[in-house]
Amino acid sequence: MSVTTGNDTLVEAGAERGPSMKGMEIGTAVVLMAMGGIAIMDSLRIGAGWGSDGPQSGYFPFWLGLILVGASLVNLAMALKPNAKSEGALFATWPQLRMVASVLIPTAIYVAVIPFAGIYVSSALLIAFFMIRFGEFRSVVSFPSGALAAGVAFAIFELWFLVALPKGPLETYLGY
Repeated sequence: MSVTTGNDTLVEAGAERGPSMKGMEIGTAVVLMAMGGIAIMDSLRIGAGWGSDGPQSGYFPFWLGLILVGASLVNLAMALKPNAKSEGALFATWPQLRMVASVLIPTAIYVAVIPFAGIYVSSALLIAFFMIRFGEFRSVVSFPSGALAAGVAFAIFELWFLVALPKGPLETYLGY
């Protein structure tokens, strides 16, 4: 017996497994609703009204949080409504999600390392990692390529456009 998944490919029933479309929609709605709630609470803490000199600091974040909560409630209601078409639909298979994670996790680590190593060193290492991991390049090619790309970015942003991006110990050591 074959079933149609969310990406319109046919798979044998039970052969491919992963999170359901309905579960992901409910989970996303709940997470976004919580984020909107946090924005609302923090906006109220710092002042979300209209002062004598105009909007207070939390005025716009409050309304954005409220819109996010409202939109998430609508999405949650739609996800909870019975729908024959989406019942049992697969969001993605576990192998597909592993492929996404193989890019997402190194990118999240890259973002976390930027405050400590600077954007240029972090970018050079990320480029080299992706070249080795996905491009199957050798280290002797990947690391110089990453360094060259970071060097070009440094020249463009720091020297030509005079835009200061996060720097780490290496840039400080070199006098920037």
